[in-house]
Amino acid sequence: MKLYSTKCPKCLVVETKLKQKNLDFDLVTDIDEVVKIGKEHNITSAPILEVEGNFYDFTAAINYLKEVKFKI
Repeated sequence: MKLYSTKCPKCLVVETKLKQKNLDFDLVTDIDEVVKIGKEHNITSAPILEVEGNFYDFTAAINYLKEVKFKI
């Protein structure tokens, strides 16, 4: 799991939710990489959450995380 982040408020919300659920993730903050991934997957703003080859914008990431169970 990767979180492409610019450290904006929405990015921090997703990062916090990942940590609250104790999920392992890599944090990518290189703006060039964030923009590149966004263009490749037609996502126009950060954050972008990558899970098993699927890419989620903020709203989709929040909805995905609502369904994910806490990792013990």
